[in-house]
Amino acid sequence: MTAPSLPPLSLYIHIPWCVAKCPYCDFHSLPRRGALPEGVYVRAVLDDLDQSLGALRGREIQTIFFGGGTPSLFSGAAVGDILSGVGRRATLAPDCEITLEANPGTVDSSRFLAFREAGVTRLSLGVQSLHTPSLRRLGRIHDAREARDAMEAAAGAGFSSFNIDLMYGLPDQTPGQAAADVRAALAVDPPHLSLYELTIEAHTAFARDPPALPSEDLRTAIEDAITQAADAAGYERYEVSAYARPGYRCAHNLNYWQFGDYLGLGAGAHSKLTGGAAVARITRIADPVRYMEGPDRIASRRLLATQDVIFEFLLNALRLTEGFPRDLLRARTGHDFGDLEPLWSRAIARGLLAREDETMRATPLGRRFLDGLLAGVLADLETAGAPTAVEQ
Repeated sequence: MTAPSLPPLSLYIHIPWCVAKCPYCDFHSLPRRGALPEGVYVRAVLDDLDQSLGALRGREIQTIFFGGGTPSLFSGAAVGDILSGVGRRATLAPDCEITLEANPGTVDSSRFLAFREAGVTRLSLGVQSLHTPSLRRLGRIHDAREARDAMEAAAGAGFSSFNIDLMYGLPDQTPGQAAADVRAALAVDPPHLSLYELTIEAHTAFARDPPALPSEDLRTAIEDAITQAADAAGYERYEVSAYARPGYRCAHNLNYWQFGDYLGLGAGAHSKLTGGAAVARITRIADPVRYMEGPDRIASRRLLATQDVIFEFLLNALRLTEGFPRDLLRARTGHDFGDLEPLWSRAIARGLLAREDETMRATPLGRRFLDGLLAGVLADLETAGAPTAVEQ
């Protein structure tokens, strides 16, 4: 085993406010109450960055992502102030991808143009469905007409790329309805499409009062229908939930899936940073009031032990259709294929993994049952007796 090498670095900026909390959402977000404290929050994010410059150690920022919550509740001016402040404090790669998540119920053409003028290069539009009854079941604040208007506005706003998020496996959904959602989204020719299966997460409204979801067989039929619709339109499925035109893969998410580093700023943001032989997970204080007050904004910090580094690498890299090469495993974890041979052998024998020359990837069966594959990986790692993470 060797020490992991320093991976590419991204910047994640969390805007925690939204109009209303969706019943399926387990991200850190809270409904807006009155006017947003844009100026105070921008200053807190930049002060947080000032306190984190040692972690950057002169590294270039490859991508920036505004997530939430609903970042599109912030004005173009506030987003521009953050990006200007980042540019004064850190080095951005010449082709730095800058993505902002937007909710169709909070945007129009003028707001999209303001984000683009602020420096945003890529938009991610949370449509979720183009079927109004489904949107109501999901607690979304927009309807199908507003979703279509927002998609058309995004397509005409001049971003170098934009993404449309859709969910499937919704209550009472049929394969035909799911495929119709995909075709309606593809009508505006988005360079990128994200298709997520609705899952019931702990500590959400849906967990407390679960809706009736399609059966496993029906969910499989729905996934097949939407995959065929995207394939027929010429989109490449390069990750479990991601489809793109050639040249339009999401660079920010690719850095996550390839176990790159990212610095998270904002209330409730998470970071993953490599230093020497150690990989650290850091969480910011979730309460935006306490976050804005500062100066100490760190809620927790833990160093990942051997089994955690390997498992988290596989948790991400096996989502990629192409899998991962031997060199990437060695660079991110310090391990080689041979170090984990018993793990590979068992998964290959079950038809869940395939080894091709210098690359390991999940088979179509492995991607469909990725949770089961990863549960087996974790059990194998625990059996091997690797140490657990260390709290700091």
